[in-house]
Amino acid sequence: MSDDEPKPGSAEDQGPVTITPALADRLAEKREELFEEFEIRDEFPSEVLREAEARTEGVYEEIEAEIDEREDLRDLTTWTTDPIDAQDFDDAISIEREEGAYRLWVHIADVTHYVTPDTAMWEEAVERANTVYLPDYTIHMLPPVLAETVCSLVPDEDRLAHTVEMEIDDETLSFEDIDIYKSVINSDERLTYSECENRLEDPSLPLGEENTLAFELADRMHEQRKADGSLVLNPRRDRAHTIIEESMLKANKAVTHTLMWDRGVEAMYRVHPQPTPDQWNEALKEIQELDGVSIPGDAWGDDPRKAVNAALEESPERQLNKIQRAVLKVMPRAKYMNDPFGGHHALNFDIYGHFTSPIRRLSDTINHWIVHENDVPENLLELCDHASDKQKDGETAERLYKQFLQEEGLDPHAVNNRGVEVVESPEEAKHTA
Repeated sequence: MSDDEPKPGSAEDQGPVTITPALADRLAEKREELFEEFEIRDEFPSEVLREAEARTEGVYEEIEAEIDEREDLRDLTTWTTDPIDAQDFDDAISIEREEGAYRLWVHIADVTHYVTPDTAMWEEAVERANTVYLPDYTIHMLPPVLAETVCSLVPDEDRLAHTVEMEIDDETLSFEDIDIYKSVINSDERLTYSECENRLEDPSLPLGEENTLAFELADRMHEQRKADGSLVLNPRRDRAHTIIEESMLKANKAVTHTLMWDRGVEAMYRVHPQPTPDQWNEALKEIQELDGVSIPGDAWGDDPRKAVNAALEESPERQLNKIQRAVLKVMPRAKYMNDPFGGHHALNFDIYGHFTSPIRRLSDTINHWIVHENDVPENLLELCDHASDKQKDGETAERLYKQFLQEEGLDPHAVNNRGVEVVESPEEAKHTA
């Protein structure tokens, strides 16, 4: 049994959640109702699909023609790490140790090479603004025929990328140098999270040493973020997640710092206001009253985020969700703005924005365009508001759909992880499992 096959007795090992045709119809009706209410476009117009299909033709000739205009990084050791069921691989990393520094490359699929403002695909992406994830049902921002082919950084294939190359000081972990450029890469391997864990367990395996170095840096960046007051709502993530999360945060930070401080341009910055002191007190009081949870004495200080981090680390597993809910209840919504004023409270970053997921977020796509063209869309403020609204709509639709699943006796988590299978006989439907 490979490490990514479900373990016997686990939820995933139970196979798909089985439902009756009548229930399948009710779920489809509910989705349609939500799509209408929140103006979520499920189907792509034929013109958009035609454009996407056309951009998947002559890929190798096009990449060959681009090489002279880009950094050729095909010989650089590079790999992707994603969940086992990922359909597209939009980010890859490379890392090397230097004297007094780490050199980290984050390579992002060059979506704006294929999706430009003069295309129907761009207009459709702007309208959708993000990918919406419902349990076992995804509404994509970009046509999968494009996102899962030429924009996917699959192994052993040349791919166009937008690379963020960072020299990170060994002691302070601050940026010594940042370079952002178009590149051609060739990923050495596509790792799943558990395969990444295997390489960390046995560094003699291919990419073992590289992943060990990547985790060394990621772990240090994670601990530094926490010490600085960054809120860490998922404290028990495995090492593979830590590598990817911290690498992407660092790249996003590098890009938006470059845009703000080096270029002084507007972009789609991510701004997260802070709760009021009363709201924070309300959340901390609720956390303190949970059974088996306490906030260590030395964590009580000027920064409630550190108190929450400490409570999450010390709490029993069963209380994690309740602590997270208490915090999220008082947190204002993050939103996109054309300047970074106010910073990102949860991350405790003075400037932050998105760059690393242009396949599923409009903000990242727009920021790719601004970085390369050094040109800001005239309607940037309108785009920021629209993206913020669509994200809220998508999250609300997801919440209501999960609620509907529960009302129908389905476990949203099981549906999401295992998928569904329609069976004719009600006796066969074990959807409450």
